[in-house]
Amino acid sequence: MLLNSYYLITSLFSFRALHRYNRRLASIDIDDLIATAGAPPVTIIVPAYNEAATIVEASRSLLTLRYPDYEILIVNDGSTDETLDVLRSTYRLQPAPRFPLAAIPTASVRGIYQSQTHPNLWVIDKENGKRADAINAGINYCRTPLLCIVDADGIIEPEALMRIVRPFLEDTRTVASGGIIRVVNGCKVQDGLVQEVRLPRNWLARFQVVEYLRSFLSGRVGWDALQIMLLISGAFGLFRRDLVVAVGGLAHDSIGEDFELTVRLHRYCRERGIPYAIHFVPDPVAWTEVPETVAVLGRQRNRWQRGLIDTLRRHLHLLLNPRYGRIGLLAFPYFFFFEMLGPLVEFSGYIVVLFLLVTGWASLTYFWVFLMVALLFGAILSFAAVGLEELSFRRYTRLQDLLWLLALSLLENLGYRQLITYYRLQGTLDYLRGQTGWGHMERKGFQKA
Repeated sequence: MLLNSYYLITSLFSFRALHRYNRRLASIDIDDLIATAGAPPVTIIVPAYNEAATIVEASRSLLTLRYPDYEILIVNDGSTDETLDVLRSTYRLQPAPRFPLAAIPTASVRGIYQSQTHPNLWVIDKENGKRADAINAGINYCRTPLLCIVDADGIIEPEALMRIVRPFLEDTRTVASGGIIRVVNGCKVQDGLVQEVRLPRNWLARFQVVEYLRSFLSGRVGWDALQIMLLISGAFGLFRRDLVVAVGGLAHDSIGEDFELTVRLHRYCRERGIPYAIHFVPDPVAWTEVPETVAVLGRQRNRWQRGLIDTLRRHLHLLLNPRYGRIGLLAFPYFFFFEMLGPLVEFSGYIVVLFLLVTGWASLTYFWVFLMVALLFGAILSFAAVGLEELSFRRYTRLQDLLWLLALSLLENLGYRQLITYYRLQGTLDYLRGQTGWGHMERKGFQKA
């Protein structure tokens, strides 16, 4: 009830913030803003490990970005499939000189290549060191004031970079900004662009559409309005290079390196009295492929939970510490008590209630009433997320898809939510056992238009 009440509050703030955002968006020409304020050069860093199935479409989407000055650094992190060969044949890669401007420790770089067809596309080939290590290698070779981190299995919309850079033009204190992540499963993709937005046919992927809408539109838009943005997704985030280098890049020994970097930036700026702001922009879209099997979904959520616990443990000093303002008093406690401990409380609740029902110690009337209230409360929050989507961006234009989203908002509380709770609880236990692996993530590739 407390968790859902928190989401309800952030949803209310999100409604107001999205309404104001859309009004501002309608009155501002981004091309004029960039022409007036200048377009700061951006380097897009793409860590890639065994991404042969998606790397060409993902890189093509980056090459179609409407932005005047940017480079792309694809970091091949010791892939064992054809990722490097596919890039070499697609973009006619040739060895080229490029020198590092930072010295963040990483695994050895084996070669640097530049595309002969797209001079702003570079490939760094290195020994495997996992995702954070690959990004740090890209940071070392970044030579622009801003760097953008995206996943190799994602599709970035053409205007996404122009929109995500806007907070840096409007607020000089901005050190990082994040964009919304949407589910690409079921959508038609052609030449690196999402041509047609559709709901996935796979049921697990469908539930994740509602989950992502709730997380980003009801959650992070509200966090931004409250100025408590503690998490920028690694699938699409923009950062000031000098500060990322100053904090030592991404933690190579962290499971949730994106979350940990954002928290570390908060700490670094707060502890040194640096005026700063971290923003979320709701419409620069990155489309990502989500798991369609229970096994892959379980490994993903297990890793997310372990990354969450690891980051909170590293920065436990922030918890309820007034020195860190709203981050220490609001944002960090939310992640600590609701996100980290939530699965333990929820799973224990299921066990206790079942025990009380079996032993006859619980009132069946009270049980059914409370169950219906809980399910209705959860469904209302998902309805609110779908409503935010429909009132603001309306990417799902078919009535059939809208009706499915509303139905999924009800159905997700009858099995899917419990499944996610189980995997998060499993992730908690695995973290306590010392497990640090990522687990195998399968890529099916994008559906062609």
